[in-house]
Amino acid sequence: MNKIIKIYNGLILTPYRIIHGTVVVDNFRIIDVVQGNVEISGATEIDANGNYISPGFIDIHVHGGGGHDFMDGTEEAFLGVAQTHAKFGTTALLPTTLTSEIDELYNTLDVYKQANKNNTSGSQFLGIHLEGPYFAVTQKGAQDPRHIRNPDPKEYMEILSRSADIARWSAAPELPGAIEFGRVLRSRGILVSMGHTDAIYEDALAAFESGYTLATHFYSCMSSVTRRDCLRYAGVIEAAYLLDEMNVEIIADGIHLPEALLKLIYKIKGSDRIALVTDAIRAAGTDDKETILGSNNGNGLRVIVEDGVAKLVDRSSFAGSVATSDRLVRNMVNVADVPLLQAVKMASQTPANILGLGASKGSLTAGKDADIVIFDKNINVSTTIVQGRVVFQCL
Repeated sequence: MNKIIKIYNGLILTPYRIIHGTVVVDNFRIIDVVQGNVEISGATEIDANGNYISPGFIDIHVHGGGGHDFMDGTEEAFLGVAQTHAKFGTTALLPTTLTSEIDELYNTLDVYKQANKNNTSGSQFLGIHLEGPYFAVTQKGAQDPRHIRNPDPKEYMEILSRSADIARWSAAPELPGAIEFGRVLRSRGILVSMGHTDAIYEDALAAFESGYTLATHFYSCMSSVTRRDCLRYAGVIEAAYLLDEMNVEIIADGIHLPEALLKLIYKIKGSDRIALVTDAIRAAGTDDKETILGSNNGNGLRVIVEDGVAKLVDRSSFAGSVATSDRLVRNMVNVADVPLLQAVKMASQTPANILGLGASKGSLTAGKDADIVIFDKNINVSTTIVQGRVVFQCL
């Protein structure tokens, strides 16, 4: 393929409006976004056929897909997940771990480094997201309680010394030592997120001031109003609403959060503070009805897929989702009545900004990475381009 790519005859989702025009890519960057059709000699042309030309989706919380889980600890699994989600418009993602034995975590971190070098045909990796092990057992969800514990400086400093690829870490901020843990991560430029938590508002406020600026899968495994004796206490959910600058990520599969909550979250937080995430497990992109959450080496949890979502076999808890990014955007438009531009923003520009990558990713703007998706009016993806490479095309 020639270095110059011309994507034309499409409805371009710019940061501010929708225009009918052309996107021009040189190597791995966008060099122009213009109205109408422009002649470019020698360019490889992609006809959008009147469909939408959108910034690529960025998934900052995903565990697996296509029959693979990042906790499998193999390069094949990493690349398989990346290729699967690229088919549904995800151009970049954070491979996400589960609470596990420390050796299993170290192996995952080591494999990430090698897989990242060889990832040329799927969603780009933007760093690792560690989900756990510093959680409240009372809000464990589908996390393995055998490995849940309080932050230990000796342990997390060793983990940090083993890998420079950690981009995000989720923890419960009310645990002993969690505030200092957050400060350490923030000092290293790592995104700190509060999740699987029973914190009250005062805990969450102190955590926010110490670097916990994101709420992990908002509403799921998270405290709301509680009562202790005669007194009521606000929780993390209320803190996220009250703190205007606090970001939230939501699993907009239509199951984790029903219509009313999707609308409420959007009404209060708005598209600048909401990131759409899949929290997808290995069954995403497959028709599997039974699967494993976590590694397939005997340490994972058996889960079932029904009603469009993953559940523990006793149905006591959701166990991640089987959503893909196109479904999230579709639901925000069709279920939550969000305008398409804003729904796409929550899947692209906002997660890029949350990761501190807004200068290079998240919108169709000259100078940014050529991460581009073409989809129809029903958000069915036909083409995915990652840094100027066509990694998926449905002809």
